[in-house]
Amino acid sequence: MSIVQERQKEGFKTLKDTFGYSNVFQSPRLIKVVVSTGIGKIKDKNKIQTIQDKLALITGQKVAPRGAKKSIASFKVREGDIVGYQVTLRGKRMYDFLDKVIHIALPRTRDFRGLKPTAIDEMGNMTLGIKENTIFPETTDEDLRDVFGIAITVVSTAKDKKEAEAFYRHLGFPLQND
Repeated sequence: MSIVQERQKEGFKTLKDTFGYSNVFQSPRLIKVVVSTGIGKIKDKNKIQTIQDKLALITGQKVAPRGAKKSIASFKVREGDIVGYQVTLRGKRMYDFLDKVIHIALPRTRDFRGLKPTAIDEMGNMTLGIKENTIFPETTDEDLRDVFGIAITVVSTAKDKKEAEAFYRHLGFPLQND
């Protein structure tokens, strides 16, 4: 059992007094983690394949292509053209990935001073932007020419921003103090 999963189970006891929960099922829990990246103007098939492989290696799951929703002539994009890749993690893979992000990847980020609480939206979800995929241990330092950014969205059942912030702090996310 991962550290994040254990802390989620303890969440009811810790957050019960603050938010007045009377039942275990009232406490927030994680639903899914969505990891995505855009490929932008890259047309080279080898670079696109490298991005797919690295994202699959980082998340431990096959990536799904995402097509453009509408055509934009100035960007030379047609509806249906692949503009990025996405992975949705649930269950054990989600908890293992979050453990890796919190305890290994984020501390390896250059000049890391914690996550801003503004990353949490009003519905209780948190979105992190990572500029370089090289902070993950699965990527090798030899491939520095193929660096890409990753967006990580953590979806929870928290009802509002205040409850979500307390929940994420309890899970171990390194949020900055206001």
